[in-house]
Amino acid sequence: MMERRARPLLAAVMLGMILLGASACSFEADADASSAGAGSWTVLTYSIADTDLEPYMMVDVDEMGQVGSSENLSIVALVDRAADYSSDPVLGLDDWAGGKLLEINEGSATELEDLGDVNTGDPAVLADFITRGIEEYPADNYALIISDHGASWPGVGGDESSDYDSLSLAEIDTALASGLDVAGVDKLDLLGFDACLMATYEVASTLAPRADLLLASQELEPGHGWDYTALDTASNPVNGATLGSALLAGFAAQATDEGNESEITLSLVDLARMPAVDDALATFSGALIDRGAAVAPVVGVSLAGTLGFGRSPDPFEDTHMTDLGILAGEIGVEALDVSDAADDLVRSINDAVLDKVDGLSTLGATGLSIYFPPQEEYFSADYLSLDPTGGWSDFLSSYYGAGAGIPATDQARFTAAEGEVSFADDGLYISAPFASAENLAEASIRYGLVEADGSITFLGQEEATFSTDGTGLAEGYFDLTTMTISDDEDTVTAYLQLDTDEGAGVTTISVPMAYYAPDDVDGETYQDVLLTITTDAETQDVLTETYYAFNADLGTYGELTADPAGIIVPEVLNVLADGAEEWLATSDYGLYADLPYLQYDFVRLAPGTELYIELGVIDYGGNTSTVSATVTVP
Repeated sequence: MMERRARPLLAAVMLGMILLGASACSFEADADASSAGAGSWTVLTYSIADTDLEPYMMVDVDEMGQVGSSENLSIVALVDRAADYSSDPVLGLDDWAGGKLLEINEGSATELEDLGDVNTGDPAVLADFITRGIEEYPADNYALIISDHGASWPGVGGDESSDYDSLSLAEIDTALASGLDVAGVDKLDLLGFDACLMATYEVASTLAPRADLLLASQELEPGHGWDYTALDTASNPVNGATLGSALLAGFAAQATDEGNESEITLSLVDLARMPAVDDALATFSGALIDRGAAVAPVVGVSLAGTLGFGRSPDPFEDTHMTDLGILAGEIGVEALDVSDAADDLVRSINDAVLDKVDGLSTLGATGLSIYFPPQEEYFSADYLSLDPTGGWSDFLSSYYGAGAGIPATDQARFTAAEGEVSFADDGLYISAPFASAENLAEASIRYGLVEADGSITFLGQEEATFSTDGTGLAEGYFDLTTMTISDDEDTVTAYLQLDTDEGAGVTTISVPMAYYAPDDVDGETYQDVLLTITTDAETQDVLTETYYAFNADLGTYGELTADPAGIIVPEVLNVLADGAEEWLATSDYGLYADLPYLQYDFVRLAPGTELYIELGVIDYGGNTSTVSATVTVP
């Protein structure tokens, strides 16, 4: 799962780039929310900057210095810097490696202590920081903001000089409980995660006893993260809801300035209302378990169509986080006997989420996501150690059991040996009849080039459709164009996954890539990278683009920090004649990783190209059936 932020790269594509404003849903914060009353503030920022996000996080510290501590506001920061990613001074302090405890003043910082090579993945370090910050800077209200890579329920961080040690959700909970207890404070007034993917049911429910309010993102965050100049709001007496909404609005405004407003989320959650969400989710989970296999097909279709976060073409690198409110609502519409429980869950989420923002590619995000891998093979057993999960883990077990029990006669199955293909409308159509739509969850097409050895080099995957009216027909369309990326010297072909949201009018393009640092000879600094591009579905103009690096140790993403002299190479999926699959570099050479200057284009396949196209359907149990055809492009 990934990480924190990513600065969008404004490369030209197709017809050129037109930036559109984010579609923001903002709700007035509830004046009766369980945040503390207006008064003085101490804001503690825990910056895990001993990672590749260091350059962005130093900008954050500088933004804090544009506000600085004042009569009503104390800003205290623990900043752990890396040795290699940035050498810039910050607030009058020369570059350093290791941790420093700082009091942030206007335009400067006072070093309170040099902590040396501190491990920010140690919960004792976080607990001590909380205690010391509260005891030495007493105030009416306390906020804690933890900043770095975020991985949803697995936690945050990844201190590179401490063997990438991160803070698990349980460790965060322990650190908060310990730090607050020693300081003699019951709860934080505001807990924030300036990190990817942390606005989840699991995080909010687990940490509800530790804070009044939670501010976090469901989606991957762009590299710039939050705008900390919004802390100026606390220079005057305000409550937690007001400060949280100010930080949310500042983040949205900065995303617009940076050109990545289409892909953002941020939500302010009243944690006092999480017990109601717990109860509603437990009831909903129980209702789904009671229905078992009867409701599982509805769940599968709903999951396939629900907004997800931290998505990847490689299911083993997908975060499998899905919007809980949207999912419950869709299930409730189709399965009427669980609709009351679904409605109660949706209402409880809406009540808990006081304020939020979304973008065109995250349109309709309700503020809390939940873990839901579509098949058991992608499920992490670590999830079972979470407490509480509102009965969700029990439901997942039941759902996977139902999927494994689908009789062979009722599994996804085409009734034709080959797909029927035709060329029309400047593209290629493929269709085939299937046995039954009862258990189907989704359909898709993949297409690629036929190699001399009989293997297929796949160049893309897109959504297809399957009928539910009894006609039993699945259909897909390919416009015969492939994506290329160029650095003005070389041009290579890229694999892409296309997902179109017709309601929002946007298409999300996901491109797997690999990055090599300039001094990398043997692939030692190889990083899996995911390029995410949001385009206007009609004009194909680029709205936003972000390069995310996948951290296999943490199972999360974070914005790629690339040296322009490094090499970045798109990857394609190669399927051998025996069915074995592997991701391969698209060529023997790569592109210079000067990311803002890479250019994208969609090129029509040349006449005479031998093309393989495959149409697939999959049921909620993960059973797949495919038909294919090999054609020559006219």
